[in-house]
Amino acid sequence: MIKKILLFGLVVCMVQGMVSAQQERGLQLPSDRWQQRVKYTMNVAMNVQTNRFTGSQTLAYTNNSPDTLFKVFYHLYWNAFQPGSMMDTRSRELGKITYSIGRRGRESQDWDSRVRDRILNLKPEEIGYQKVLSLSMNGVPQSYAVDETILEVKLSKPILPRSTVVFQLQFEAQVPLQVRRSGRDNPQTGVRYSMSQWYPKICEYDYEGWHPTPYVAREFYGVWGDYDVTISIDKTYLLGGTGYLENAAQIGYGYEAPGTRVMRPAGDLLAWHFVAPNVHDFMWAADPDYKHLVRRVPNGPVINVLYKNKDKDPHQDTLWNTLADAAVLVLPYIEKTFGKYPYKQYSFVHGGDGGMEYPMSTLLAGPGLGGAFHEWMHSWYQGMMGTNESVYAWMDEGFTSYAEHRVTAWYRQEMLRLHPGDKGLQDQVGQDRASLPPYHSDAYNAYFMLVKSGMEEPLTTHADHFNTNFAYSIGSYFKGEAFLEQLGYIVGDSVRDQVLLEYYRLWRFKHPNASDFVRVAEKVSGLQLDWYKEYWVSTTKTIDYGIDSLWEENGKSKIRLKMVGYMPMPIDVLIQYKDGSKELAYIPQYLQFGEKPVENADIPRTTFEAWKWTSPTYTFELTHRLLDIKSVEIDPTQRMADVDRKNNKLELNW
Repeated sequence: MIKKILLFGLVVCMVQGMVSAQQERGLQLPSDRWQQRVKYTMNVAMNVQTNRFTGSQTLAYTNNSPDTLFKVFYHLYWNAFQPGSMMDTRSRELGKITYSIGRRGRESQDWDSRVRDRILNLKPEEIGYQKVLSLSMNGVPQSYAVDETILEVKLSKPILPRSTVVFQLQFEAQVPLQVRRSGRDNPQTGVRYSMSQWYPKICEYDYEGWHPTPYVAREFYGVWGDYDVTISIDKTYLLGGTGYLENAAQIGYGYEAPGTRVMRPAGDLLAWHFVAPNVHDFMWAADPDYKHLVRRVPNGPVINVLYKNKDKDPHQDTLWNTLADAAVLVLPYIEKTFGKYPYKQYSFVHGGDGGMEYPMSTLLAGPGLGGAFHEWMHSWYQGMMGTNESVYAWMDEGFTSYAEHRVTAWYRQEMLRLHPGDKGLQDQVGQDRASLPPYHSDAYNAYFMLVKSGMEEPLTTHADHFNTNFAYSIGSYFKGEAFLEQLGYIVGDSVRDQVLLEYYRLWRFKHPNASDFVRVAEKVSGLQLDWYKEYWVSTTKTIDYGIDSLWEENGKSKIRLKMVGYMPMPIDVLIQYKDGSKELAYIPQYLQFGEKPVENADIPRTTFEAWKWTSPTYTFELTHRLLDIKSVEIDPTQRMADVDRKNNKLELNW
């Protein structure tokens, strides 16, 4: 008890200190952003012969909103895997759209290659379904209606503000043949069951109201809470996913504590009992041939890696072990850069159809480190932030892609430090640093390709409502990634890094939106940034600046720049002189009302008057004579996503 009291006092002091520090910078904790709360208790009996299961669910639902709720909604995701569903119809319609990409003009269909028209051709035993057999609230049966992937319950008695009710459901489901994310028997992996979106899940209700988003393609939004899940399944199957295994001593399979003697109960089934605190979803996967790797991070989480080596390939064993070791190596860097991982375990689980993130876990089709790092970083920008992915897909996928590429670059550099003679690592690190902007050039190039295609849509578009998968994918992943890298250009990289940590500290477990992030960035940087969000996120206007002309007056050089595109930005201009010296001309954007700190103390910087976006040209003056100048370059770091860099640099060969 004394230890608990001391620990509580320490936590209080730490929180008070953190709050005080934030208040000194004008950062206030968002106390007015209420959150609904759930507590699931589920028991599932899985039949591995029929690929069906039955389940019971008790859901304690707390209405922390100021609103009285007269109805609730549930997701029934697996009903999407039936011929004629919205997912099926949408995929086939997108398949009618073709476009050419790349220099060779390769013709591509826009549908997701994993979905295509496969749902239309599923047999009755291959479809997915979720059926609610009964539903009650506080013991009173409720009337409900199912419309494909959404179940609507019109309550016999409303749920009052700041009150808790208990829903009880009986349900049954059939696991679909693997099509998208969840399913069974994927020939690529050989994994039997990838069990995501597997249970009736209550929809999110927030300050904008209900979000009964049908399952068409993407993405997800859930209520934070606690899960208590018991899964009865054939005893030869090994499971992994979200949560902590409570009965590891009765299960074994590598989950038991070192030195524990496993005592499995008699019978053909094992009941796996998991608990998962403060998460917004629960995923599990199962296969009788999983291999289980365990790594323990000092003073950190347990890393579980479950994979199936269906071809008995020793190289696959090596790759999965490399993934496990890499996770241990990069975690300190991740936590220093993006915030602490709050759970006791994380599981990389072989399954699904590519890579898909879930609380405390991910499904991976293979052991590639880029994919593994990407899905793990979703634990920050999906798992802990919980932003509504349907509305702000770019904040989830884009921020995650940004983090993935920083983590990957750090990992390569650290591996090179540990193995300095590795020629392959030397080449990789060299390429990372040579590409501009470092670590994110691929994202910029993909964005430029999207702009050139004429298919770009604003990032404010609902994830399912993009006209094409092409525009959604590049916009959400790569333009979203460029948002953060370009933010570093506007406020300074070191300030941007502070923004990310403050964002984590202030908004984890609170479902932030785009304006919430921008307000954090404004308070940390001291700059106005609403214009940046407006232009980059809400429009498809592009950045294009150029060097217009140079001349000399009274022994001083004049340089005139032109704004060709329609999105305004602050401008860095690097001037190199014949004597080898350099100078940076910094021209703030008027709308930001301030300036970023000096980023490179080795190059003298002169800050000029802000450029007002209404003026198509801007002229500044240098004390050097024109003949002293060797070159002039706009944005030498290439962090500004200028769609035409050909007019950004002028070499003067006098």
